[in-house]
Amino acid sequence: MKEIRLHEGELNVMELLWSNKELAAKDISKIIKEYIGWEKNTTYTVIKRLINKGAIIREDPGFICKANITKRKIQDIETRALLDKLYNGSISNFITDYLANQNLPDSDIKNLERVITNSRR
Repeated sequence: MKEIRLHEGELNVMELLWSNKELAAKDISKIIKEYIGWEKNTTYTVIKRLINKGAIIREDPGFICKANITKRKIQDIETRALLDKLYNGSISNFITDYLANQNLPDSDIKNLERVITNSRR
């Protein structure tokens, strides 16, 4: 599968599918209208774009939509893109820069130390 990049509006639709496993396009449209205010045509345009990207599978009858990519995979793709764009692909540069500006509680520091220790194995 090719790398799928999603913009914020597309992520709104995907979040619904990741939460509900499958939904009819008409139901996606109703939910998005209620919470975001998009008109039906806008939602259907985004759904079609997601189908074309391979992020959603459409099943008939009923224009049933199912996620064709996991949330974890999208998180990995978007995180890698962010690191490449802002930190020359370096997780170390990101973490160093980010943590320099944070006041983390001891519990978070211990958790990060555990993650780093486990990543050495």
